[in-house]
Amino acid sequence: MKSKRLLYILLAVVVIGGAVGYTLWNKPHQDIGAAKADIAIDAVALYNEYNTDENAANAKYLDKVVAITGKVKEAAKDGDGAVKVSLEAGSDMGVVACELSPFASHARTDFQAGEQVTFKGKCTGLNLDVIFVECVEAKK
Repeated sequence: MKSKRLLYILLAVVVIGGAVGYTLWNKPHQDIGAAKADIAIDAVALYNEYNTDENAANAKYLDKVVAITGKVKEAAKDGDGAVKVSLEAGSDMGVVACELSPFASHARTDFQAGEQVTFKGKCTGLNLDVIFVECVEAKK
């Protein structure tokens, strides 16, 4: 009798866990293009803030939608077709790296070095470069 009850409890936990997992897996992505930016900042100023005090910058920018403006240093497509744009950060050591969102349609994916652009994206922190994901070019 006890083993049957334990089996039912275990089965209920598995079903509930599966339902929660399924819901989270199929959760829609945030539409960064339609989202209002929490903060707007220049790429050089952002990079300097991270190099001055990473913890304070993380508290301010991490997982927030940020509008980042800067000059394109380089743009490339990786092997998976993801477009990555590096913005000049006023340092030879690092850049502000923006990866275009695979969930959004983009008016363009080719960017020229020296061109001034503004992207909206989610900041994921500092890893030699300041990293932004799910980026879309902000409308002017």
